[in-house]
Amino acid sequence: MTSTNTLTVATKPITPPVTMVVTDTPITQSVPTTTTLPAVSAMTAHPTGTFSPTHAATQTTAILTFLKITTESMALPLTDKPTTTSVATNPTVVSVTTSPAKTTDHTALPTSEPVPAPEVWFTDPPTTAAFNTLQPVVAALTPPPDITNSTWPPTTTLPTSEAPTSAIPSSFTPNQTSSAPTSSADFPGDLETELPPSEVPSSVLPDWLLGESTELKDTEDWMDSLQTENDTSPFSASTLLSGDGDSSERDAPDFPRILHPGFDYQYDAPGFLELNEEFSWGPGACPCVQGIQGSSLLPVNVEQTITLLGKNFHLYQDQQWDYECVLIVEGRTVVMDAYVEGEEANRSLCYITCQLHQYSYLAPQLEFNAVMFVQRKQHLRVDSAVDLYVTLYNCSMGHSDCSRCQTADSKYNCVWCGGERPSCIFRGSCTEEIVDICPAPLIYSVYPLSGPVEGGTRLTIAGSNLGQKHQDIAETVTVAGIPCAVDAQEYEISSSIVCITGGSWAERSGHVAVEVPGGGHGVSGHIFAYQNPDLKSVAPSQGPKAGGTCLTLLGSKLLTGRPSEISILIGDLPCHILSEMQENQLQCQTSPSNMSVELPVTIKYGHTERRLEGFLFKYTLDPNITFAEPSKSFLSGGRVIRVHGHNLDVVQNPKIRITVSPSERRRRGLGRWRRIMPETECPQNALCSIQQFEELCLINSSYLILCKTPAINLLLRIVQVKLEFILDNLSFDFKSLHPTPFSYEVNPILKPLNAEDPAKPYRHKPGSVISVEGENLDLAIFKEEVVAMIGEGVCVVKTLTRNHLYCEPPSEQPAPQHRTKPEGTDSLPEFTVQMGNLNFLLGRVQYDTESQLTFPLEAQIGLGVGASFVALIVLIIVFIYRRKSKQALRDYKKVQIQLENLETSVRDRCKKEFTDLMTEMMDLTSDLVGTGIPFLDYRSYAERIFFPGHRESPLQRGLDMPECRRQTVEQGLVQLSNLLNSKLFLTKFIHTLEIQRTFSPRDRAYVASLLTVSLHGKLEYFTDILKTLLNDLVEQYVAKNPKLMLRRTETVVEKLLTNWMSICLYAFVRDSVGEPLYMLFRGIKHQVDKGPVDWVTGKAKYTLNDNRLLREDLEYRTLTLNALTQTEATVGEAEDSQCVSVKVLDCDTITQVKEKILDQIYKGTPYCHRPDPDSLDLEWRSGLAGHLILSDEDVTSVIQGTWKRLNTLQHYKVPDGATVALVPRLTKHIPRENQDYIPGEKTPMLEDADEGGIKLWHLVKPTEEPELPKHRRGSLRDRERAKAIPEIYLTRLLSMKGTLQKFVDDLFQVILSTSRPVPLAVKYFFDLLDDQAMHHGILDPETIHIWKTNSLPLRFWINIIKNPQFVFDVQTSDNVDAVLLVIAQTFMDSCTIADHKLGRDSPINKLLYARDIPRYKQMVERYYADIRQTISASDQEMNSALAELSRNYSGELNSVVALHELYKYINKYYDQIITALEEDPTAQKMQLGYRLQQIAAAVENKVTDL
Repeated sequence: MTSTNTLTVATKPITPPVTMVVTDTPITQSVPTTTTLPAVSAMTAHPTGTFSPTHAATQTTAILTFLKITTESMALPLTDKPTTTSVATNPTVVSVTTSPAKTTDHTALPTSEPVPAPEVWFTDPPTTAAFNTLQPVVAALTPPPDITNSTWPPTTTLPTSEAPTSAIPSSFTPNQTSSAPTSSADFPGDLETELPPSEVPSSVLPDWLLGESTELKDTEDWMDSLQTENDTSPFSASTLLSGDGDSSERDAPDFPRILHPGFDYQYDAPGFLELNEEFSWGPGACPCVQGIQGSSLLPVNVEQTITLLGKNFHLYQDQQWDYECVLIVEGRTVVMDAYVEGEEANRSLCYITCQLHQYSYLAPQLEFNAVMFVQRKQHLRVDSAVDLYVTLYNCSMGHSDCSRCQTADSKYNCVWCGGERPSCIFRGSCTEEIVDICPAPLIYSVYPLSGPVEGGTRLTIAGSNLGQKHQDIAETVTVAGIPCAVDAQEYEISSSIVCITGGSWAERSGHVAVEVPGGGHGVSGHIFAYQNPDLKSVAPSQGPKAGGTCLTLLGSKLLTGRPSEISILIGDLPCHILSEMQENQLQCQTSPSNMSVELPVTIKYGHTERRLEGFLFKYTLDPNITFAEPSKSFLSGGRVIRVHGHNLDVVQNPKIRITVSPSERRRRGLGRWRRIMPETECPQNALCSIQQFEELCLINSSYLILCKTPAINLLLRIVQVKLEFILDNLSFDFKSLHPTPFSYEVNPILKPLNAEDPAKPYRHKPGSVISVEGENLDLAIFKEEVVAMIGEGVCVVKTLTRNHLYCEPPSEQPAPQHRTKPEGTDSLPEFTVQMGNLNFLLGRVQYDTESQLTFPLEAQIGLGVGASFVALIVLIIVFIYRRKSKQALRDYKKVQIQLENLETSVRDRCKKEFTDLMTEMMDLTSDLVGTGIPFLDYRSYAERIFFPGHRESPLQRGLDMPECRRQTVEQGLVQLSNLLNSKLFLTKFIHTLEIQRTFSPRDRAYVASLLTVSLHGKLEYFTDILKTLLNDLVEQYVAKNPKLMLRRTETVVEKLLTNWMSICLYAFVRDSVGEPLYMLFRGIKHQVDKGPVDWVTGKAKYTLNDNRLLREDLEYRTLTLNALTQTEATVGEAEDSQCVSVKVLDCDTITQVKEKILDQIYKGTPYCHRPDPDSLDLEWRSGLAGHLILSDEDVTSVIQGTWKRLNTLQHYKVPDGATVALVPRLTKHIPRENQDYIPGEKTPMLEDADEGGIKLWHLVKPTEEPELPKHRRGSLRDRERAKAIPEIYLTRLLSMKGTLQKFVDDLFQVILSTSRPVPLAVKYFFDLLDDQAMHHGILDPETIHIWKTNSLPLRFWINIIKNPQFVFDVQTSDNVDAVLLVIAQTFMDSCTIADHKLGRDSPINKLLYARDIPRYKQMVERYYADIRQTISASDQEMNSALAELSRNYSGELNSVVALHELYKYINKYYDQIITALEEDPTAQKMQLGYRLQQIAAAVENKVTDL
């Protein structure tokens, strides 16, 4: 590649001037040696077509040629020989011509050693004068070295240097390399100076040049490729000088381009060089536009001139050429004429003035930078300084209102121009009045339109003229008359205000107002409301810890403030808001919690909160699935999957999800699996992506969910099926819940009943079964799940095989399901089979009737006559029957009306009684808040359960022995305690006692309780003994009848079990069961005391026990007495005592009245702290009449024969509202401690009066209701007579039952509920029974159920329900015990599996709860099932709990007395125990007998074999 660069070098002027002429012949060796060329940095062509400079000033390798030739020498013809040229010395102007270091044939020029000096050198001044004429100069053609035969002389050799690594862009422009015109017609007119034909050299275009067309073509192609690489190359020096810059159009170049890469071309116009002219050197000497004179800001739509500052424009000699200013605006070119004015002081400077023009742009922005340049009218672009552009601006952009316009930058000179359509424009364009004061603010929108009354809502106000700075509106924004604090950071001038509302503290509404300086006041058309959101309810109230529960919050004005600032929290946990918010309803989904806890629900409005007082959302334990079945389904789906687990009812939307994905297959030859990649086009009936199918499930209970499998319409060949149960945020894979993976099977196929002609009905013969043929019938369904119907009748499926279905139809033809047509085949029932989601219509069914027998005509006539006679007789009978039946119907209706009246009265009575009782119990509940339930302490609780029936606990006695032997005996008892720690001794001891005939069941229970007290401090060891003995008991009963185990307390281990349960469940009784049990007890007592109670017989009007029912209609009325307690006050102080209102009956005895008064006065006091009723007298104070002591028996008592009636308030005629007082009795009375009373075994007040003498009675005489003798109770007739109770009395039982129903349900629910953690001991012992059953091969669930019932409900709960005095410090009575006995029996019946067939001979108490027992049974079964499914209790957990119990209650019981009582049995059976120990080898090794003898010697001072 070759290039020619012509540069003008400025040097110091030297006179006289000379003219430089360019030779048109190659340089030869004939050049004189006196001509010395300056050494300039050599330059080689870069391989990429660019040059690498080493000289800082010129960036090229230059050869300075100082030549002077005569005019004649220019006219000489060119020859093959070189012509000698004359060199002028000391030239003033030189033409610098760059020569290539590389030619087109890539042959390098010969070089010599480089000259180190980089300067430009000149020769001495010339000795000849300059020519006085200057001929036109034409292009000097320099042939390449391969054309000429000349070589460079040594003195003119180009020095070379290493090519640098940096590249310089080529000087070619795209259009400069695209064409090379050679015609002179392209020259301007002032250059068209022709030479005479005789003077034109013949070899200006030599033959070698004209014959290189192919090479020229290749060169042009090469140049084209070069320009592609150098689109942004800078201008060459010669191009700049000629004005041929980056023109916008290059279609008509003014000068010929390079024709051949081997030539150097230089184009200069005539007159380009002037004698006596000074020249400059370097890029800064080129003509260019340096910048804009004045401001570069131009307003749109305003005629403006642009003045540019130019430099070196004087170098252009063609002053007649015109100039143009060009602006590039949004891709379009705006051209204006321009004229150039020179600077007189500095001719190198000039001013280019662009003519007036209006500029505009469409872009929606305030400023637009338009690129600008200057060009000559021949489309020759003049070089410009970097970033030469003007800035157009539009005042209306971004200044849509007055305030924005006035706050615009002053450099724009924008004003708000008034008129009909005011706008922001350039000041010079405004033809209307300029507005100085902006109009009042306009408010377009306010968001949000509501906020809480506490304030704090971020309010966004959008509008116009909303102030010109923050200070204008900082204190002037009000919302409904309340200041709103403006956020300076969010303020946007004139258009937007963000402020924080202040608090109104009351609901109010109003407009938003903004005031700006100058009196402008803007009011919004919108109404902002201060609202007080009210949260009224949240549902549901609980959900699993895993979250996912959808809460619905109801209330009013919940959508207040910005929706983005509304959040819901449960405690500190976020509840993610779902769907769209509404004014009265919000929905959110709970997030997970790491613990089970109750937390408040809060709605946050920014920094304001609202919560529902008194409501806590409970995070319950997560639902858990333990098992699911079955594991198959048809493709059509619809099969019910039974999902078992715990806490399943806390889930809101349980779902079953089926995920079907392409299966993995093994590639042949490779031992790995790969997943089939989906094809571009999915084949038909193939699965190419993962699909999911979901169905909602039905919650059956807390431990069961029913899910129907979804239908999938896919082939089963190449798919994988995954089944999951989605419980809100939890997911359970079916693989972990069933040993067999879940799978889908192909759908079954059933053939029509009448396969030959399905349109005809199938004829069914009654008594036979219907057989249906098909395929794949039992692949994924059981016969119990198949529903076969014939019309409205059920066809019971008996057998289901792979290819057959057998069902038993109804005996008679059922009616069709849709009775549309009464006749024809459509009236026949359709046979349908439902298998999951599949419904098969298999044809209609017609039952065959008995075929008509053919009789002879005579027989038919005779039959007809006989039938007529029979019909006549039947009509007569029917007439008589209807007459009788009408009479019976009238009687029946009378009875029915009586029964309805009776039912209505019972219902009304139950409702009234229940209302009264609930009112009383609410008062009792409020009293319990302050006083609490009178629980017994642990010592009293344990003693009453361990030793029932004892007047005094054996542990309360001391050691009855002389003081001299006490220490020795106590040491012996300590040794006995240590000996009991031997498991072998203890088991031998128990087994030895149990085989003794004189060891009664009472003794067994007593010894078991003594052992319990003795080992109470070592409950882990006690439990181990219990397990060992229980194992022996199971082996004993398995050999006989396992269902009888634990039914009675016949062994020591059975009583030990009762005591063990009592110890472990004490905390559960106090914390959970105590309250409902106490409420039931108080409810019974209140209801019983509400009606008459016979003090002698113990019978009451209100009871559940028919044996304790008072079968008399007694007239009585309720009295309200004002009672004063005078146990510590004198009679004189009575006036100052406080009265207590007590409700009594006028038929109550005086003792009953005293007890009711004490119950009212000491209702919050334990029974042991109350005074004894027998130690007090009831004194009636009747004002002026004085005081009267009332008693059960006195001289006023009514005596009739041998019967003496107890005195009542009615006997003394005590009026309603009378004042009575309890005063200390002055006469001696029998203390209550000495009465013959055993808790739970009350006896009537009246003993057997057959001995004669006076007999007491109260309401009814005992002989009026004789009890049946025991030897006569077995006869049916006597039982019927005993049950001949009038209906009115049975309604009393119903009334009592209905009144107490809620309390009974509450108690049973607490005992049998698993919503709270089941006591650890119950779970542990039930698991122990399950293990024993499995160990002994007992698979009958009824047997295991009986064991659990006998161990927990029978041994513990029945005992607690019958005897509330075991838990509470209360006093029971016979009538209360009778009611509790019925409830306890009902509880026991609910725990049994066997169904009780009720009839006319069934006990009344069983009939009372006949409808409730099945419901209670379901509770028991669910309770047992839930316990079975909970996590098993380990021995470590149980031992830890037992150890804690031992520590807590170790000092409560007197174990020394228990050991001493236990030793009495050792002493009684001493020989038998010693013999048993001596017969056992292990006991002999452990010397157990010897240790027992030592104990006997210490305790009894017995002489032994020691």
